[in-house]
Amino acid sequence: MTHAFMEAVAGDLGVRGVATLRYQFPYMEQGSKRPDTPKVAHSAVRAAVAKARAMLPGLPLIAGGKSFGGRMTSQAEALEPLGVKGLAFFGFPLHAAGTPSDERAAHLFDVRVRMLFLQGTRDALADMSLLKPLVKKLGKSATLHLVENADHSFHVPARSGRRDDDVRREILDAFAAWAGKL
Repeated sequence: MTHAFMEAVAGDLGVRGVATLRYQFPYMEQGSKRPDTPKVAHSAVRAAVAKARAMLPGLPLIAGGKSFGGRMTSQAEALEPLGVKGLAFFGFPLHAAGTPSDERAAHLFDVRVRMLFLQGTRDALADMSLLKPLVKKLGKSATLHLVENADHSFHVPARSGRRDDDVRREILDAFAAWAGKL
């Protein structure tokens, strides 16, 4: 939760009038490189949503996260609704690098809230030939915002003429506009 990207996103969303609650999964808290099991991660997601609801009762909530955090949030929602208005994914990890597949997305068809996919076109964890048709199959519940030349961390090559700050501004403007419609 203290990663520079996560801190910048939280700060920049605050400027846009969007409060955030950052939290860590237990494996990160313990300093482990091995991610938590889905059951443990889902529990962490549910605890974070419950904390947000307790801190700001009555405020509409959107859950989500970056990469693993977004996927665990969507799995938790698919298993048992979190009571949020929508899910936002900052780089959904559709598959492992070098092994394109959409199997990790099967649970998304059980999600009953709106979803926003913020994705770089050079994301090694989300082959566009798989992600675009998936979002189309999800129908009106899913929105895809593509960031040209961005990778999974939303970095862009210098030759693109853009900086990472420009990309972050773009994805947060897209998020704020999407959230405003919920």
